[in-house]
Amino acid sequence: MNKLIVALCAAAFSLGAIAADAAGCEEKAMGKNGKPLAGAAKKAFMKKCAGEGAAPAADASGCAGKAVGKNGKPLAGAAKKAFMKKCEADAKGA
Repeated sequence: MNKLIVALCAAAFSLGAIAADAAGCEEKAMGKNGKPLAGAAKKAFMKKCAGEGAAPAADASGCAGKAVGKNGKPLAGAAKKAFMKKCEADAKGA
């Protein structure tokens, strides 16, 4: 789990365009009641907001981010390997 968090943090810092848009997303992070979002709601909003400006990734790192099971948890083992193989093949074919 810690490795996943470290990988996500490293990916976030490496994407300069997302960091530039973060200030705009920060201002938009308001709830229906007009109060600023906090906690998990803010994190989800920021992820979605920053992702809207980014181009879809066709490489392995883009597939790694999509490797999530129906339960919302990251895939692991054979399931992840199969997903990554299919995702990378689809990305090359598109």
